Amino acid sequence: MKLPNLPNMLTISRILFVLVFVVLGGMVADKTFISSETVRFGIRLGAYILAIIAGGTDLLDGYLARRWNQVTDFGALMDPLADKIFVTATMLIAVECRLMPAWIVIAVLCREFMVTGLRTLAAKKQVVISADHWGKLKTALQMLMLAIAGASWVWEFDLQQEKWFGIRLWYVWIAYLCGIVLVTVGSGVGYFVRYHSLYLGEDDAGKA
Repeated sequence: MKLPNLPNMLTISRILFVLVFVVLGGMVADKTFISSETVRFGIRLGAYILAIIAGGTDLLDGYLARRWNQVTDFGALMDPLADKIFVTATMLIAVECRLMPAWIVIAVLCREFMVTGLRTLAAKKQVVISADHWGKLKTALQMLMLAIAGASWVWEFDLQQEKWFGIRLWYVWIAYLCGIVLVTVGSGVGYFVRYHSLYLGEDDAGKA
């Protein structure tokens, strides 16, 4: 009996975790739906823990796929896609909670959609574009960003008003977000440069 591909199952579970996270986040978005602050805090904390578990599967699935020699085209395609779904959902909730400006999300999503389009084109030409080191760094920085934003959301920490050593944390936070945008856009440009033959009509796309 052939055992199921655990790394792929972890990737799929990350998408399911995101759906539950969004539902829980929506439940506490409207105070008229749940008025008890204790219950609201419990739901926010539960959603935050679930998001951390979902982020952890991103590290685990790739590690297990390489260690157990279970790397598949499905995993190479779905793993970055699951990351995009996770990041998009959590960033949209962060914007709704005023934890980050909308233009940050727009810049990140533009890159993600463009790279997804490139991957779709590559798939039609039987070329699999796996995440490179810059893509992994981008994901790690985004996960840290979401962890900070999530903690602020759970404990209702006001980044816009709090100051450390006389410096408003909001400015530090925006500077960090701008750095993430630069890495995110830069990694996207790297994919288009590396796989330029895909959209220039060359035949050696897989050799890029």
